[in-house]
Amino acid sequence: QVHLVESGGGLVQAGGSLRLSCAASGGTFSSYAMGWFRQALGKEREFVAAISWSGRRTYYADSAKGRFTISRDNAKNTVYLQMNSLKPEDTAVYYCAASPVIRREVSDIDYWGQGTQVTVSS
Repeated sequence: QVHLVESGGGLVQAGGSLRLSCAASGGTFSSYAMGWFRQALGKEREFVAAISWSGRRTYYADSAKGRFTISRDNAKNTVYLQMNSLKPEDTAVYYCAASPVIRREVSDIDYWGQGTQVTVSS
């Protein structure tokens, strides 16, 4: 059982930056692919970014490409999401996710964090 705890959310103005963190425990972190998803109010949860267990492969939703960067530190059991040039449409609850392999479908994810709110004001 993997336990995920996100942090780093908050309120930021459009054009600003935030870095989300997700600390993992209860499993072998380095054996899991990690991802970030988000869910805006009234919308379905959607894929944002994912990273392989080694960190060598990363994947992004079109909405995140060029603005967001996913990374991981296996020594600290932590995955990060650096978000730059934030837009009001990035406002959502951001969830950390873990699975044995990279997965981009919500229904395929094995473990979820509780989420952290990101609000981008215009």
